[in-house]
Amino acid sequence: MKANWEKIEKNIGVLEVEVDAEQVASALDKAFRKVVQKVNVPGFRKGKVPRGIFEARFGIESLYQDAIDILLPEVYTKAVEDTGIEPIDRPDIDVEQFGRGQAFKFKAKVTVKPEVKLGEYKGLVVPAEDASVGEEEINAELNRLQQRHAELVVVDEGPAQLGDHAVIDFEGFLEGVPFEGGKGENHTLELGSGSFIPGFEDQVVGLNIAEEKDIEVSFPENYHAENLAGKPVVFKVKLNELKRKNLPALDDEFAKDVSEFDTLDEYKADLTSKLQERKAKELETVRENAVVDKASEGAELEVPEVLINNEIDNMLKDFENRLRMQGMNLQLYFQFSGQDEAALREQMKSDAEKRVRNNLVLEEIAKVEGFEVSDADMEEELQNLSKMYNRSADELRNIFASNGYLESLASDLKVRKAVKFLIEQSKSE
Repeated sequence: MKANWEKIEKNIGVLEVEVDAEQVASALDKAFRKVVQKVNVPGFRKGKVPRGIFEARFGIESLYQDAIDILLPEVYTKAVEDTGIEPIDRPDIDVEQFGRGQAFKFKAKVTVKPEVKLGEYKGLVVPAEDASVGEEEINAELNRLQQRHAELVVVDEGPAQLGDHAVIDFEGFLEGVPFEGGKGENHTLELGSGSFIPGFEDQVVGLNIAEEKDIEVSFPENYHAENLAGKPVVFKVKLNELKRKNLPALDDEFAKDVSEFDTLDEYKADLTSKLQERKAKELETVRENAVVDKASEGAELEVPEVLINNEIDNMLKDFENRLRMQGMNLQLYFQFSGQDEAALREQMKSDAEKRVRNNLVLEEIAKVEGFEVSDADMEEELQNLSKMYNRSADELRNIFASNGYLESLASDLKVRKAVKFLIEQSKSE
């Protein structure tokens, strides 16, 4: 087999491959054994038609596509290995010659991993942040805990306030006509949560129990339903019930309820320690991001669109998983936010491009510095994952191996080594 690679533009090139006639003959034999199992020829049992009779009846050309499907994945993979390229997308195949007694010739237009020209990445200066925790941060955390342990109490009278849980009936009208999806009964809405169209919740504030009100709002210009996008509408709203958070007092009893400590002072001391630990980890992440961004800014490369789109796909899946954990899905999110998938993807694009760029730069640093992943490194990572997923390290290794993920895991470990290296080589302002 012969293979030749020629770059034609940016990260795109043409891989020319020629496969000898013997391999073509072998592929045709395999194709015949596959196809003959499915054909019916009078006088012969299925799968028992002689090759000569099959070809006389259907023609040798009837085997070509199956033979190409059998041969192409194998020889393309071999050509990629021989030329040392790193494809990042499916190739665009153009078959130039295929036939019995002939060599198989094809061209593959391939998008490959971009070349990265590193700038300065050692001794980068990044800001040093203070990991100490102030009284304001401790009080904010205590308030968050109060909110989490608050009891929702039914309010019998008085106007609705921000933070209340309002149980409402509503129906939306566009130019006096009810529109689809605009009606709800006994719907619980946390005022100030931003769940509804901008301006809606603010106008529920002040309503009394059993009071009705016409709320005028406009749908966002980019709302997913074209008939409503940018349109002013009126919602007829009735407040059926009001619930308000009753915050527990910050005292020793509160400390006993939410922790293993007997006094609030003991609990605050432990909370301070944990907040300091959490803040230190957060600042470590901030420092890592800063040094990686600087190394990336100094590098020269062109990020292929296909890698950006793949990263957006991953980000979209992660976002959808987070929504599910909150009891929502993408369709509900689009309805409430006024976005559609295209708008969300566009919103994610800049961050996706940055992630891809940074990762490519880190991979190049790992390559230049000669970082390798040892068996011990891999075993340590599998043990960490074992604790996370509550499955044995051997079981995870087998799963990753069967899915072809071990190589990707090793690549991730190299990238982490590159980040650690940048931090160790960096300087503080």
